[in-house]
Amino acid sequence: MTDFLANLDTLLLWAFAGCAFVSAALMLVLRQPMRVAIALVSCMVFLGGVYGLLGLHFIAAFQVLIYVGAVMVFMVYAIMLLDPRDESGGEKFSKLLWPGIIGLSLLAEALAVGYWSDLPGAPRGAAGEPFDMVRFSAAFLSEYWLHFELTSVLLLAAVVAALAVIKENRRHDHG
Repeated sequence: MTDFLANLDTLLLWAFAGCAFVSAALMLVLRQPMRVAIALVSCMVFLGGVYGLLGLHFIAAFQVLIYVGAVMVFMVYAIMLLDPRDESGGEKFSKLLWPGIIGLSLLAEALAVGYWSDLPGAPRGAAGEPFDMVRFSAAFLSEYWLHFELTSVLLLAAVVAALAVIKENRRHDHG
């Protein structure tokens, strides 16, 4: 039974990683901003699943709650406010489609080589112990909270600036 659960975890890990990669590739080739944002949301959710399966539950919760729940809602709201007009007509994919396909084939080759060769183990701490989430959480909440909050202020300033540019362009177009 434990063999089955270990194989199921491995299968789910590969499935989540593959779906995250596919949604990340879709972000490069899609043209409509809202579809790109939805691909980014799905990529972040799949990465949260990968972190959860690797035992990094705190980072998985951060990934889903902070990035998907807050930042992406904010970005989707900004895209909806900007009302981007796509003048490309019927083009569904961007010009990055063929470089993306070439990059995908190179990555598949690198993964195949990595799968059939011996890779080093997971990174360890200074003394060889596994990653300590409690120490990471304490450092994040005590030392780096200001950086996190400044990033949210920067995102807000970017949205306000984008709205100002759109308003100015509309004024020049109509006036």
